[in-house]
Amino acid sequence: MIYRVNRFLYLGFLNLWRHRLRSTLTVLGIVFGVCSVIAMLAIGEGASYEALEAIEKLGSQNIIIRSVTPPKGESVSSEEARMLEYGLTYKDAKQIRTTVPDVEVVVPSRTIRSNLTHRRKRVDGNVIGVVPWYPLVSNQQILEGRFFTERETDDHRNVCVLSSSLAKRLFPTKSPVGKVVKVKTDYYTVVGVLEGAGLNTNLSGEASDLNLFIPLTAARSRFGDVIFTPRSGTFSIEKVELHQLIVKVKTIEAVIPTADIITTILGKAHKQQDYEVIVPWERLLTAQRTERIFNIVLGSIAAISLLVGGIGIMNIMLASVTERTREIGVRRALGAKKRDIVYQFLTETVILSGSGGVLGLLLGVTIPFLITYFAEMTTIIRMWTLALAFGISLITGIVFGMYPAFRAATMDPIEALRHE
Repeated sequence: MIYRVNRFLYLGFLNLWRHRLRSTLTVLGIVFGVCSVIAMLAIGEGASYEALEAIEKLGSQNIIIRSVTPPKGESVSSEEARMLEYGLTYKDAKQIRTTVPDVEVVVPSRTIRSNLTHRRKRVDGNVIGVVPWYPLVSNQQILEGRFFTERETDDHRNVCVLSSSLAKRLFPTKSPVGKVVKVKTDYYTVVGVLEGAGLNTNLSGEASDLNLFIPLTAARSRFGDVIFTPRSGTFSIEKVELHQLIVKVKTIEAVIPTADIITTILGKAHKQQDYEVIVPWERLLTAQRTERIFNIVLGSIAAISLLVGGIGIMNIMLASVTERTREIGVRRALGAKKRDIVYQFLTETVILSGSGGVLGLLLGVTIPFLITYFAEMTTIIRMWTLALAFGISLITGIVFGMYPAFRAATMDPIEALRHE
């Protein structure tokens, strides 16, 4: 048995070597097919991973409610005072905390855009008033020092915690803990450094990582509820009590029902649509469904390349059968059985598709690394994609090689011997 297998392999390689250029061109179809399957799925996996990671950072058990500027024509404003009053209130936070079931904790916050200064270094960032338990809900780690305490919050103390990016900008060569940062006319003592930007956005709704966190009580007493913004020759005044509420729910199963309850409560308390409710868990489920569809689409597109490669194998094997008609007749006359002829031609197709699959794997693994290195895009190669791509290449070779093999095996030996 081993001898026969070795014999089939030897004859297969020998015949393909005799037609090196033709065999190489045929293999290229499989190579690019396998390569495209791996590369496209790696790009898709990388994009999905980044999206899912961003959503998961928001917290699967969190519900995020943000103040938004109401649509024009719905705002409650005074033209003379040029003041726009909108958004979440302390009353909203208290009502959600005390009346909504399954709510574990509520984290209110307020954002003020300001210049942050330490000696000669100056950064345009966000001053964010939060409560002491903010890091636990936002899934952020204290990199250095600590977060401010409830006692410091009750006493309205001028203490602050810096985001890691802001700490690097203001204190590039030394630890910021114990130093002071000036905000307008007040000085705040740095007590810690917090990882990343967290769940906060700037006043435009964009993610920001230049954040200085202070006690919410201090933010209210130092800055008030009114935001004064100069604008090229004029100014605007906005009154916003809270810019964001993070509501942590006890269980994942209760997230969506709780979000519906909160939406109903806010709808009754607000005359205008000056808030938005974000449910990360719902977005996560949607992103996962999108990821599956995305991978299926990319895989299908790449599979077309393998299909074209399989058609190329069938074409070349049919041509080979025609060229070797007399050889087939001689082998049949010398006692070769039909299955021997089938095995011989299938061996050649497997060699073609297998070698194409191996080269495709090497190229397919290399391309994502190049994309990550030069384009700085995240790409992820899963083991199952390598196995899938190589397996499909082999199956493609066998399926498209069956017809030429059976056609060769069913030839009439006498007619084959007469063939010129």
